[in-house]
Amino acid sequence: MSDTTLAGTIGAGLGKVNKPLFAITGGFILLFCAYALIDLEGLSALVDTGFGWSARYFGLYWQILLLGTFLIGLVLCVLPGGRAVLGNLASPEFSNFQWGSMIMCTLLAGGGVFWAAGEPIAHYLWTPPLFGDLTADPNARANAALAQAYLHWGFLAWAILGALTTVMLMHYHYDKGLPLAPRTLLYPVFKDRAINGPIGLIADASCIIAVVAGTVGPIGFLGLQMSYGLNALFGIPDTLATQSVMILGLAALYTVSAISGLNRGIQLLSKINVILAFALMAFMLVFGPTAAILSGFFGGMSTYLSNFFDMALYRGEAGVFGDPGWLGWWTVFFWGWFLGYGPLMAIFIAKISRGRSIRSIILLLAVIAPIITNFWFTIIGGSGIALEQATPGIISAPFEGFNLPAGLLAITQALPMGFILSLLFLVLTMIFVATTSDSMSFVIAASMSDENPSAALRAFWGLAMAVMALILISSGGGGVGKLQSFIVITAVPVSLVLLPSLWDALRITLMLGRK
Repeated sequence: MSDTTLAGTIGAGLGKVNKPLFAITGGFILLFCAYALIDLEGLSALVDTGFGWSARYFGLYWQILLLGTFLIGLVLCVLPGGRAVLGNLASPEFSNFQWGSMIMCTLLAGGGVFWAAGEPIAHYLWTPPLFGDLTADPNARANAALAQAYLHWGFLAWAILGALTTVMLMHYHYDKGLPLAPRTLLYPVFKDRAINGPIGLIADASCIIAVVAGTVGPIGFLGLQMSYGLNALFGIPDTLATQSVMILGLAALYTVSAISGLNRGIQLLSKINVILAFALMAFMLVFGPTAAILSGFFGGMSTYLSNFFDMALYRGEAGVFGDPGWLGWWTVFFWGWFLGYGPLMAIFIAKISRGRSIRSIILLLAVIAPIITNFWFTIIGGSGIALEQATPGIISAPFEGFNLPAGLLAITQALPMGFILSLLFLVLTMIFVATTSDSMSFVIAASMSDENPSAALRAFWGLAMAVMALILISSGGGGVGKLQSFIVITAVPVSLVLLPSLWDALRITLMLGRK
């Protein structure tokens, strides 16, 4: 069975693509952008209504889905089948460093810098409701703030990117010959109807739209952040022209990388990204508030682990289907964002993990990568908290109004060599977003073509996301903001596509363990 049974030739150079899927996804994106240009207020009202409905009725399901995915992934690691090697390769295609670099740069791309600086300080200034009033205890406030950031970027977030779905896709594609596409995740339920029928088409389209929304947001956001940073550091006007130049420069970088393929551009960009990130992490650890960073990490991790289930399943006053309030704008938003990435990220991980065991894939994704991420958040966000505790207002004053780029620059400029450090963090942010954008351009093209999509098709999706970001920021800051809320809406159908992984990945692992 092949994903190209409905495919044809579309345009010179694009090669064979699934024409209905291309038309649905491309048409939807065009309509969304046109609506944003014509009536941003109408779009905003529609998105706000959809966001509220999605957060209210799917929030609890998402919390259970992410927690279940993580826990079942841990079970797979200890089963005999966890030793099974997937992908029909005797040895891995990429070295451990190359493999880990490409995976680490996925989830961190959207938040590895600005959310790492902004979220911990936000939770420090406004303690998450689960922890109550900690005004009288600054250290407890700091630990709670870091623990909440760890929840949003830790074990559960990473697990949903492929702890179970990668196992399914690698088994069904490399062992059974089914397409490396989101529709294959529904095969356990719908069988051939998922592969060749309208159910599969809807599943693929929903997942592509969700990942486009999830990727365009950071691209547009990066344009705004880079423009702000260049204005603060060099006095370059913070205008739409500057923002556009930044986005187009980013698009050129990640499009060339995506066209170069997994073995060259994407792998090289990820390696550069990880090396720079570790260099900056080491610098801040040595020259920053070292003691506060280390105590914050262990204190935050202790709070995180001791309150893990309470945080993961926290509903507050929302109950089952109540107004999500704080939960909707924090946990549910992040869960929707990561859920939307889930299926296509699993395709990417399946492509680069051939020759790896089930156990190694899950341990890297659901355990090792989250711990590294948590430490990264502690170095940046924990430094911000420590600086704020030592000099009240040094971070919170620039951060007023939830100004993420100002929060980051306040942290970096308060440290030795602040100017150079701030500049390097802006470069790191651009590369972080580029690594996800090139990966997603590649897998979007692959999901509607074949394992090796044409360079033209990869370039099309890379440029399409950049153009969409430009249109949205030209509509005003609300355009990108509404896209961020729209991410939650697009996650609703994707979360249903992910549901079969809860039992089928376990079935596959048990089966492989009996061989």
